[in-house]
Amino acid sequence: MRNINEIVDEYKRWEEKSADIVDIHEELLSMDSNEIEDAFYRDLAFGTGGLRGVIGAGSNRMNVYTVAKASQGLANYVNKHFLESPSIAIAYDSRIKSDLFSRTAAEVFVANGIKTYMYSELMPTPCLSYAVRALDCSAGIVITASHNPSKYNGYKVYGDDGCQITTETADAILTEINKIDVFDDVKSIAFNEALQKGFVEYISDDVYTAFIEEIKGQSVLFSDEINRDVAIVYSPLNGTGLKPVTRALQESGFSNITVVAEQEKPDGNFPTCPYPNPEIREAMELGLKYCEKIGADLLLATDPDADRCGIAVKDGLDYRLITGNEVGILLLDYICNQRQKHGKMPENPVFVKTIVTTDLAEKIAANYDVKTINVLTGFKFIGEVIGKLEEDGREKDYICGFEESYGYLTGTYVRDKDAVNAAFMICEMFAYYKAKGISLLDKLEEIYDTYGYCMNTLHSYQFEGSSGMLKMQGIMEIFRESIETIGGLRVEHTIDYKSGINGLPKSDVIKFKLEGGSSVVIRPSGTEPKLKIYISVSGTEQKETIEIEKNIKREIDLKMK
Repeated sequence: MRNINEIVDEYKRWEEKSADIVDIHEELLSMDSNEIEDAFYRDLAFGTGGLRGVIGAGSNRMNVYTVAKASQGLANYVNKHFLESPSIAIAYDSRIKSDLFSRTAAEVFVANGIKTYMYSELMPTPCLSYAVRALDCSAGIVITASHNPSKYNGYKVYGDDGCQITTETADAILTEINKIDVFDDVKSIAFNEALQKGFVEYISDDVYTAFIEEIKGQSVLFSDEINRDVAIVYSPLNGTGLKPVTRALQESGFSNITVVAEQEKPDGNFPTCPYPNPEIREAMELGLKYCEKIGADLLLATDPDADRCGIAVKDGLDYRLITGNEVGILLLDYICNQRQKHGKMPENPVFVKTIVTTDLAEKIAANYDVKTINVLTGFKFIGEVIGKLEEDGREKDYICGFEESYGYLTGTYVRDKDAVNAAFMICEMFAYYKAKGISLLDKLEEIYDTYGYCMNTLHSYQFEGSSGMLKMQGIMEIFRESIETIGGLRVEHTIDYKSGINGLPKSDVIKFKLEGGSSVVIRPSGTEPKLKIYISVSGTEQKETIEIEKNIKREIDLKMK
């Protein structure tokens, strides 16, 4: 982090150098001292998630300068590691300036001799993962801030395996980025010139169509009949999901689809859902109103870059949102049951989940003789497992993977979570059970009756600015001190992933295993100024688990002050 003198010097340099970019220059001139400090106290952090930050002027913001600098660093890395015909694929979502940032990145890549492939229109993140492998690219980027509020944008980086980059690769790219002066060391060719000369090539529709076909091929119906005339309300939350989700569903016979009109078209301002995250009820409210109006059976919503999918189903006269963990265990049970019933289970089946995802999934997998592999938080680690299975000739052993934050993947055609795939599989599962007179809530109760009830909650604590970052670090150190009880439950075992546990990469994550089968996980968000707390409580009755969870959260709240 910069001291105050360094902050002022960097601010003055940006003010001088940015005269050609009117909006950035004017924002710089309008800043007060607090705004200057927040915009320049550091360079925007680059890690396994790439870049993510508030759109605006400054070294700690998402703008054409910081995007270009990151792109130059990535270009330098690619040219060092891919000596023959290096290439990069680019996708972007509906966020403010996503199209501008994607062209900015392309201008840098081609100036460094890297063939660049771009989608001609906004596309979901999983389409980027697919394109990297389909076009045999050296790397890929997607301009998105996923489900963050509208003031954010981001820059995700993918390796040649179609998976988000590892810590090792991120560090190597960051080393290259740190060598670059944001104003003096970035190469660039005008986008239109690069396009005319063939340095930039638009990705063909054949690649997109092949992606859709892969999704439709994930069906596990085999010879079973289902009722496809279910009434579906769908919201792309003003993002990228509209075309691929409706196409995959309609081509598979799901034609009774009502799209939430106010959230249908791409709009980075997200006027009706300020926090466009299907994990939270506020983002689903408009869709729920549509459901009530037409009496729909199922609500689907995908986040702006269409890698997360949330749902709601009828619950009497009302509708109930189903959590990411609940959807995950429903899909896992459905897929395993169908494969087993039809003799389609591979010899050594594998299911993959993150360490903060419900442990109940592991019990379900074990019941079907499916091996569970636990990985660190982040779908890239699930993607890595798929890649290793492929290297060992065991790609078909992968059954599915999911994380509690509404990310699912049932195939190996991409190496990231895919909300288009999730929407397709959820609709198939829903229709399958509906044809048998079973609701998803009925099925959930059956699972809980079989394996025991498990309550999982996520709580986020916001810490803005440089002072917030220091406070988060301090809180993590408090949790690393000797803690004997949480919420009145004895801590039986503490796992600190910072030292690298069970062969997993080192990560700033702490897990407390409590008496009675409950657990608490704490970690800083990799993309936002937040600490995230995951509470898992196992019990025989829901009422009992609710009370235990409240006691745990009450104690956590005190430590956050």
